[in-house]
Amino acid sequence: MQQEKFGIYLNTKKCQVMRISSPYWIPSSSGWVFLTPEVNATLLKIRDLAKEKGLVKDTEKIVWGDWSQVPKRR
Repeated sequence: MQQEKFGIYLNTKKCQVMRISSPYWIPSSSGWVFLTPEVNATLLKIRDLAKEKGLVKDTEKIVWGDWSQVPKRR
């Protein structure tokens, strides 16, 4: 089921996170890590999770991604 993929994804290379709650864009595995199924997680919580999992050295650099730069799913 697609809903299992809904949640917050972190791009470890760009230090950007995206909230995914629609099947129209599910990130590919390259660069994106599924962080939490909680789609309403705050940026502070997201930074804490990334730190706990050792995904980013400086969690203060984590910001919300820009939807205008996301490739559309075909």
